Formats: sequence, structure tokens, C-alpha cells
Amino acid sequence: MNALDFTEKATVLVVDDTPENLALMAGLLKDHYKVKVANHGDKALKIAMSDRPPDLILLDIMMPDLDGYEVCRRLKAHATTRDIPIIFLTAKSETEDEKKGLELGAADYITKPISPPIVLARVATQLSLKASADFLRDKNDFLEQEVAKRTQEVMAIQDVTILAMASLAETRDSDTGNHIRRTQYYVKALAEKLQHHPRFGAFLSSSNINMLFKSAPLHDIGKVGIPDRILLKPGRFTPEEFEIMKTHTTLGRDAIAHAEESLGTKVEFLSMAKDIALFHQEKWDGSGYPEGRSGDAIPVSARLMAVADVYDALISRRVYKEGMPHAQAAHIIAQGKGTHFDPDMVDAFLDIQDEFQAIALRYADSDTDLGKKAAYLGIAGTAPGQ
Repeated sequence: MNALDFTEKATVLVVDDTPENLALMAGLLKDHYKVKVANHGDKALKIAMSDRPPDLILLDIMMPDLDGYEVCRRLKAHATTRDIPIIFLTAKSETEDEKKGLELGAADYITKPISPPIVLARVATQLSLKASADFLRDKNDFLEQEVAKRTQEVMAIQDVTILAMASLAETRDSDTGNHIRRTQYYVKALAEKLQHHPRFGAFLSSSNINMLFKSAPLHDIGKVGIPDRILLKPGRFTPEEFEIMKTHTTLGRDAIAHAEESLGTKVEFLSMAKDIALFHQEKWDGSGYPEGRSGDAIPVSARLMAVADVYDALISRRVYKEGMPHAQAAHIIAQGKGTHFDPDMVDAFLDIQDEFQAIALRYADSDTDLGKKAAYLGIAGTAPGQ
């Protein structure tokens, strides 16, 4: 019976090896329900596991080959039949027999000789309970599907919003190209490499790595607040200009914090994004900015971004420089071990530097630049578009 269709007659399967008992029960039930019969356990299992299973099973215990207990055990062990209520209908009247049947998952236990009104009442009660349970189960399944659907929609909107916000910074500086996308994947690769490291394992859970991947594009959002005369300057900054440029870290943190305040609730990935935006220019030895933090006082997320950001800046072309080959960039990262960068993160970077090369090539800034970037990275024989 369809759980939502209370007008359709329920189907009751009667299982008994005695023809007289089958005829008796079929006669009792036929005016109220659709009746199916089985004269042995195997047949009962086939009917129960068919495309149109019964809504309730009246099950004898004493049968050859498979007794009722074993039939019940198998039905309750199978996902498609475990929710069908079973009422034992048997001549076994000992308390231990009834206890065993109920422990196996039977909904009720009726001893023979039967009282027809009692049987009908108990069958009606169990079918009513099943109909309610099926209705609630269907509602729960529907709600779970709706929640999953809405969650997916929210996540998609979230991702698009992050990229849109991050792209604001890059529209101010066309030279940065796919810098956002590359650093996002560098951070993920480095985090996954360090996921089981004793220093980082507690923080770098799979869910946190996913949040790092989402948060990374916002690391330079503060550049939106830097004047064009400084941000787009083709040469080196004056000391005064560099001081203004350094404020992009604080501007980025404040912009994300304002967005979080507007939501009226703390958002975990935005908290991580604030750390990345504010601290990704800090250095392991304390010589970075804006706060001059050092060592483990710098958030793990920001330390990961520092490696990713510097590597990409080194290999990428800018208006004031050409990109350098991968080997030279990797050498500079290695030289920064223990001064600019967390030493363990540098070791991890060197172990997976081929992954960084592959990411840089996959997200090269343009088809025209792809061949140049392949050359810089030391990857021979790679045609544009491959």
C-alpha cells in the first residue's frame, strides 16, 4: 500500500504450512484486505521481496525447512523488508517463545486457537502504525532531499559570491590574470600534503581544507581600496607608496568583517578568510606586516597562502618584470625557509613542487602566455591548450 494513499486496501501476507489455516485466515481477512498466501518460508521471502511487497505479514512459527523465526530474522536483516510489520500467529504459547519472537523484531504475537475479532483488531493496529511510520519516513526523505538541494544552492551562491568579490581586486590589476585560481589550488595542494603532519594535522581536517580552498580567493580583496596610482604603478614603490600598499591586508580583513557583520552571524570560512587577508604578508621571522607576527603566532591558513602567493608572484609576468623559471622560484622559496616561510611548509612545497608547476600551467593567464609559462616552468614540448 502506498504510504500516502489511505483509500487503497492494504495487503496482508499469510504464511502457514497448513492449508486449512491458510483458508481460515484468508476468509477472515478478505473483506478488509488484499490477501496473499504462502505455504512455506522460501515462498514468503520471495513475495515479501517482490516489486509489490505486503504491508503486513501473519507468520506461523512451526514450518518445515525454514521456520517462522528464521523467516522473520531474514526479513528484518534485509533493507527492503525490515519495516514490514510481522505478527506471529502460532500454537507455541510459552513465554520464552513469545519473547524470542519479539526480540527478533516481530510487532505482535498471537497464539492459536485465534479469536477473529482480536486478530482483526491487532492487524488493523499494526497497519495503522505502519501507515503513520511510512508517511513520516516519506516526509523525512522529502525534507532531507529539500535540505540537500537548498544546501547545494547556498554553497553555489557562496562560491560565486566569493569569486565575484575576489575578482573585484583583480579587475583593478589586469596583470594578475588567473592568480586567484592558481593560489587557490596551490593552497589546497600544500594543505593536503601537510594534512597528516604532527604540527598541522589537528587543524588541516578535510572540512578545513575545503574552507581554505573557498577562502583563499579573498586574500587580496583589500587591493580594491588601494589607489590606482599605486596599485597600477609600473615601477618600484616609494617608501610612502609601499606603506599605503601594505594597508591592503587590513582593508581586506575589514571588508570581510563588515560582510560578516551584515550577515548577523559568524561564518566559519569568512573567519578563515579574515586571517588569510590580514596575515598572508607576515613572515616566519617577524619581519612581515601588518603586525610583525612570527612563527606559530601567524595563522596556519596565512602561512600556507604566503608560500602560494610568493611562488605565483615569482613565476608570473608583471608590467615591471618577466616571470622567472620554476627552478629559480623554487630556489627562492627554499632560501626563505625559516625566515620568510614556515620551515615545514617549505619542505612540503619542495616535495610537491611538480604539482605547483602543473597548476601554474593548467591555469596559465592566456593561450598566448601558456607557451611562455611552460618555458618558465621548465616544461618542454607543451603546446598551447594542452
